[in-house]
Amino acid sequence: MLALPAHRWTADDVRALPDEPGKRFECVDGELLVSPSPRLPHQSAVGYLYEQLALYARAHTVGAVFMAPADIELDRFTLVLPDVFVLPLVDGRRPRIAEEIGQPLLFIEVLSPSTARYDRVVKRGRYQRAAIEYWIVDLEARLVERWLPDADRPFIHTEQIRWMPAGAPALELALPPLFVDALGEP
Repeated sequence: MLALPAHRWTADDVRALPDEPGKRFECVDGELLVSPSPRLPHQSAVGYLYEQLALYARAHTVGAVFMAPADIELDRFTLVLPDVFVLPLVDGRRPRIAEEIGQPLLFIEVLSPSTARYDRVVKRGRYQRAAIEYWIVDLEARLVERWLPDADRPFIHTEQIRWMPAGAPALELALPPLFVDALGEP
């Protein structure tokens, strides 16, 4: 029996896949990641984080805040759709095309049972190599893991998380309101 090499997925391969309702496609270092559409608590958390970060980013001209679905190509073999992300401004405005995307400032993923391994292992390692600050929001545990690019371990936040982009005052984000908003319970 001849062992054939596994297919190494590219960003272009993923973009060429037909849309399938209820599925999200990404690739990291050539590995295809397929996950189901998120559930309502996940989307509530994404909306809450987007709102808080967008208010802060506009007030301090820090960057442009986006949320999935939006493709970010880190390299030929990595195409991801972070739940929420912040990109640097281009000449004082939001980037409009892929070629204008600079070094991402922040990526956030909200865990779902089906994405936990991807988010905690596969994506985390890739985001760290790309020098991107990365937050993993665990609604079930009511915590946020904050991964810095050169860290061996995350900072664990349950009450508040602080983000300090260069040249701006810190964002102090209280976490209990995020969990209440997403889960509908204190």
